[in-house]
Amino acid sequence: MSNKMWGGRFGEGPDRIMEEINASIGFDQRFFAQDIEGSKAHAAMLAETGIISKADADQIIAGLDAVLAEIEGDKFEFRRDLEDIHMNVEARLADLIGAAAGRLHTARSRNDQVATDFKLYIRDTIDHLDGQLRDLQEALLTRAEEHADTIMPGFTHLQTAQPVTFGHHCLAYVEMAARDRGRFADARRRLNESPLGAAALAGTSFPIDREKTAKALRFERPTRNSLDSVSDRDFVLETLAAASITATHLTRLAEEIVIWSTPGFDFVRLPDSFTTGSSIMPQKRNPDAAELVRAKAGRVIGALTSLLIVMKGLPLAYSKDMQEDKEAAFDALDALSLSLAAMTGMVKTLTVNEKAMRAAASRGFSTATDLADWLVRTLNLPFRQAHHVTGALVAKAEKKGVDLDGLSLDDMREVEPGITDEVYSVLGVDNSVASRTSFGGTSPENVRAAARWWRGELGRESGR
Repeated sequence: MSNKMWGGRFGEGPDRIMEEINASIGFDQRFFAQDIEGSKAHAAMLAETGIISKADADQIIAGLDAVLAEIEGDKFEFRRDLEDIHMNVEARLADLIGAAAGRLHTARSRNDQVATDFKLYIRDTIDHLDGQLRDLQEALLTRAEEHADTIMPGFTHLQTAQPVTFGHHCLAYVEMAARDRGRFADARRRLNESPLGAAALAGTSFPIDREKTAKALRFERPTRNSLDSVSDRDFVLETLAAASITATHLTRLAEEIVIWSTPGFDFVRLPDSFTTGSSIMPQKRNPDAAELVRAKAGRVIGALTSLLIVMKGLPLAYSKDMQEDKEAAFDALDALSLSLAAMTGMVKTLTVNEKAMRAAASRGFSTATDLADWLVRTLNLPFRQAHHVTGALVAKAEKKGVDLDGLSLDDMREVEPGITDEVYSVLGVDNSVASRTSFGGTSPENVRAAARWWRGELGRESGR
């Protein structure tokens, strides 16, 4: 028996294997709200342009509301033989209102319908992710304000480099999240054009009003080319690209939390709610939430790669290959949303070991650059010479088993006779951090000012 929704051309039903590979209802049913929203806008436009009667449109819209209530109430039976969410909704609509349901598909195709549904879904998802990124920024800002004075080692190559503050470190991720939000906002702006009315690929001969449906669905405008309208998946690719960068940023903080949680660092402690134990080693507190955030980036990046390969080389306009645009995207965006929720929770609840951070910052000759800068400023040495003198002093301190401020003045003068006891004023980690007052620097004063600026920015967003 052929599928009654498209069976006029076909005398027999699909093979079981064909049905298995062709059906998408198992995953595209999550479009139900967007599909019904788009259909209601389309039906209203058809009536307003005189293509169908107002009575039919009213009946269709009421029927669609009934279908929506059934789905939301878990009373709807999704049928695999009807392939996708579009056919499932339309078939149930026909059960409810009869022949008038057949008028809904006038002047549209599943090609422009799915493109519209997917754009609406991606737009809604971007709005959700933006809210989660803002929540993460708020959590990081709170920690930055709390720890504007908390000294920790800054690293390059994971080697102790210069002292910074934990507040400054948190603000680095606030900046990253802001760029992530900007990329999602750019993707949202570009996708906000309505494909509805492009029909299968060539437009339609019916006198439709695409501006009206675009406005009803809160798009900026209708798309300008019917071929591009149904074959474009740039909006998914761009969103997945933004998601991949966001996920990568989360992995960096996740990795730091994993490292900082180890006994060798002991910088932070995650609460029980974000750790797990071992089945055999009772002492273990594993940072599993951070590790899983680190790992889930692979799913997000993989989805981007997968869709790029699906779209590579596809001729215009629509090909069934494009049915493979959804599952990986759904999975990736779900994984990112979960990762953001987990990371925000960890940032809010982790305990900072200020004593361990400060002790680590005081080791590893982290004030060596401050010493070199002092030699340039005070003794007027060329920086390269000052760098050489500082390196020699580090070697001397290392040999003696002390930090730079543990060297006596005589020890220092053996390397550079011009050094005075004023040098000790720059060798403490507090002095080092306080001196970094250049714009964007780590001084507590700067951290507080940057946190105030970000509070203002986020506050202005709330007032919009």
